[in-house]
Amino acid sequence: MTTAKRLGVLMDPIGAINYAKDSTLAMLLTAQARGFELAYLEMQDLLLRDGVPFGRMRALTVKADPKGWFSLGEAALEPLSALQCLLMRKDPPFDMEYIYSTYILERAEEAGVLVVNRPQGLRDMNEKVYTAWFPQCCAPTLITRDMNDMSAFLKEHGKIVVKPLDGMGGRSIFVLAEEDLNARVVFETLTAYGERFAIVQRYLPEIATTGDSRVLLVDGEAVPYALARMPSAQDHRGNLAAGAKGVGRALNERDRWLAGQIGPALAARGMLFVGLDVIGGFVTEINVTSPTGIRELEKQFPIRIGELFIAALERHLAARRA
Repeated sequence: MTTAKRLGVLMDPIGAINYAKDSTLAMLLTAQARGFELAYLEMQDLLLRDGVPFGRMRALTVKADPKGWFSLGEAALEPLSALQCLLMRKDPPFDMEYIYSTYILERAEEAGVLVVNRPQGLRDMNEKVYTAWFPQCCAPTLITRDMNDMSAFLKEHGKIVVKPLDGMGGRSIFVLAEEDLNARVVFETLTAYGERFAIVQRYLPEIATTGDSRVLLVDGEAVPYALARMPSAQDHRGNLAAGAKGVGRALNERDRWLAGQIGPALAARGMLFVGLDVIGGFVTEINVTSPTGIRELEKQFPIRIGELFIAALERHLAARRA
C-alpha cells in the first residue's frame, strides 16, 4: 500500500455513529473522494514501544449509504509514521485515557505525521477553561472550587449557568436563579464539596430566542453559516444531544468578529477544526476535541465543509513538502 496520500482516523466505533449527523464521516467521505487511502483506529489500537508509536490499523472504505456506510479490512500493526496525516476525532470524556492517547499521538507528530487537531493543543485547551484566553469575547465567567464565591457570583448576576469542566453534550448543566433553594446543593454536587473546579457563567437569556450557535472554524477561518441549537420547550440546554433542534443561519457581524479574535490564534497552534459555542454574542465554549455540525449545515446550505477541511489538510501537507 502506498503512503503517498494515507490518512488515519482515531475515533469511536464507526458502526455506532449517527449516519445522518456524524461530522467525522463527512470528513472521511471527502478525503476518500480526493484520493486519500483511509486507515481506521480506535483508542485501544494505539501503543507505544520503545518510544515509537504504533497502531493496529484497518483499511477503511466509506460510502454515502445509510444502510451500510463503511467496510474494514484486517487489522495490521504498523508505526503511525506510515500515515501522512491522522485525525483525532475521539469524542470526550476528556479523561486520563484521552490524555495518554495524546502522548502517543505527539510521538507520531514528532515522527512527521500531521495530527489534527494537534495533541498538545488538545491537552492545553480545555473547552470551557480556554475561553479565559479570550475574555473580550465572553460573558462574565468564574472558575472556582469555592462554593461561597459561586454564591456571591449568583447574587451579583441574579441568574447563572453552572457546569462541570469535563462535561459534553449538555451533561450536568444547571441554570440557577438567586432565589433557587437548590443552589447550594448544585454547588456541592459540581465541586464535590469544594474538592473540584467548576465553571459559572452569567445566564444569557438569548439562548431561549436565538439558541446556542455553533460557529465552525476551518484553519482559523469561519464557515459562513452557523448552526443555532434551539432548546426544546422542556429543557434549557442548547445541545443536540439534549433534544435541541439545529437551525442553520448566516453568520452575523458579531460572529465574524469573534472568529477573528479566536480563529487565527488557534490555527497558529495547530487546531485546524474548531467549534465556537456562541450565545447572545458571547463565546461560552471553544470545542477542539471533535466538533460537530458539518452534516446539519451541509443539508441546509450550498456549502461543503468537509471539502474546506480536507483542502486545508492538503495545504498543510503541501507546505511540509515545499
